[in-house]
Amino acid sequence: MDYELVVCIVNDGFSETVMDAAKEVGARGGTVIHAKGTANKEAEQFFKISIQPDKEMVLILVPQNIKDDVLHAIYKSAGLKTEGQGIAFSMAVDHVVGLSSSPLAVEEVAAPQENTDN
Repeated sequence: MDYELVVCIVNDGFSETVMDAAKEVGARGGTVIHAKGTANKEAEQFFKISIQPDKEMVLILVPQNIKDDVLHAIYKSAGLKTEGQGIAFSMAVDHVVGLSSSPLAVEEVAAPQENTDN
């Protein structure tokens, strides 16, 4: 199965809104990273919004076939025209290990065999 990484950057306090929207269309979970934005006054004027420096980055690994649904759901609930003022994008993922739906997960994550030749 092919995967995509959906990345969403929202104002502090809106990561739960992002995850709720993503889960409604099939995402299973994500990771939240606290961050600080560096936008300047020109960006605020261009987008016609006030930019809050404290941000949350939400990383969501999803099957490729639901990526568009997840992006659209996030945009509706936490996009630039909402209080969350979020942006979202996706990136292709080459390899995935550790997920139960990945056929490589058990093979590649298995513990190494102990050497008993002592």
